[in-house]
Formats: sequence, structure tokens, C-alpha cells
Amino acid sequence: MDPIIKTVLDKFTPLSLDALNAKAAMLERLDNKYIVPAGRLRPALEAFAQHFDVLEIDGKRAFTYATTYYDDPALRGYYDHHQGRRKRCKVRVRDYVDAGFSYLEVKLKDKRSVTVKKRLKLAEPENGLDDGGLEFVETCHSDLYAEPFAKPLAPVIGMQYERITLVAKAGGERMTIDTALRFEAANVTRIVRPDMFIIEAKSKRGNGIADKILRSMHMHPTRRCSKYCIGMAATGQVARRNRFLPALRRLDLLSPAPSA
Repeated sequence: MDPIIKTVLDKFTPLSLDALNAKAAMLERLDNKYIVPAGRLRPALEAFAQHFDVLEIDGKRAFTYATTYYDDPALRGYYDHHQGRRKRCKVRVRDYVDAGFSYLEVKLKDKRSVTVKKRLKLAEPENGLDDGGLEFVETCHSDLYAEPFAKPLAPVIGMQYERITLVAKAGGERMTIDTALRFEAANVTRIVRPDMFIIEAKSKRGNGIADKILRSMHMHPTRRCSKYCIGMAATGQVARRNRFLPALRRLDLLSPAPSA
């Protein structure tokens, strides 16, 4: 991580994982995503430090996440997002590497365009998406959309990155800052430059403290900045990617994926 950013991060008050979940679990929220180079992130962090605390576990403030995304053979999870469909569902298994636990996570959009995330802790994540996991996906989908998911799922892409998590001192808002992104699919690997960051501001109305600070510094959200979709497009796994071109361009992933 950029040493100057690490120094700025040391100014934040630490917060435990239990305290974070109590103040801002944010399993239902509106998200805004920003792609920011290190030079513009540093002054933003200085401003964030007045309003946010930082997740700290065993003295660490940046954590490694490893995620495997699942999709059906038609890649409906990807193309539903590409086409801007209201009803869409992403399925992933996320390993919280430093903490030593894993979750099956299902992300959906409700009729208000609010992100709804459901999680199931996995006792044996090495088994991947087993029958119990598939049943969980079906339940999440039918509960929100009143219709079955009914799609076969298989792993399609893996990714890894470092994440910093900030939580508003007043509660009800959180923010993640991801860097060192690495995407791997079908023997193709794409790596984002380490001086680039994806900020995701999560709040009830999509206009929280973080959004106001970033706007005051002339930084604006990048639309369609799903890491799953960016990774699939960057590694050449999909036929259409035009909706994600702005994000790919800002992350310097627009060049064709290298041949496997």
C-alpha cells in the first residue's frame, strides 16, 4: 500500500468488527463507487478522518479478500447487469483471508434499486457451492422476487484485493476502499495498478458524508463499476462490455486481455 496513505490511515480511530456491524452492517443500502488515484485519495482520507473510524483487527487496517463469483452458462449475472435489468442477482463465495472465515453472499436489487445482500457463513468453504448453498441462493431470490432462481451455477472468475473499511462515527454509513486488484479467469490474469483505488460509499439514501466530501473535491461516481463485471470484461470472458468501458478505462484495463 502507498506509504503516505498508510500514514494518513494511522490518524483514524480504530473500530472492532463487532462495533462495525453494530453501527453500520449496511446489508441494505444505496451504493456509489468512485475510481480514485492515490494522489487524490490522500486529501480525501484526511477529510474522512474527521467523520469516520477504521476497522482494525489484531493491529491490521487493510485486509485481503479472495472472492469467487458464480454464474450460469449464459452468464445472466453479468448480462443482467450490463443491460441494466432491475431484477438481478450475483452469487459469490468470499474468503476473509486475514480473519479466517468465509461466506456465501447473494447480492440482489430491490424495486427501489437498493442493494440487498444476504450472507451464509460457510463451515467448509473448500466445498464451494454445495446443495445447502444452492438452496440458500434459491431462498434469497424467491423471497425478494417471488420467483425461483432456477439456474445452474459454476465458478467463472476469481479475484483478490486489499480492503480498508471505514465506518461513520455517527453510524448508519460505511465505506470500503479497495486496491491491489487481481482478476483471474480461464487462465487469464489482469492486475490493476497499485496506485488505483475503488471507493464504495454505502448509505441509506446514496448521499452520505463520504459522497459529499468526494463531490466537494470534484470526484464523482463511476457508473457500472461492479468488480465482477469489470473482471469478466477485462479477462475477455464476455462478448459485450460497452457499459463498463468508463470503469475499464479509468482502471487502465481497456486493452485486450492477453491470450490464454
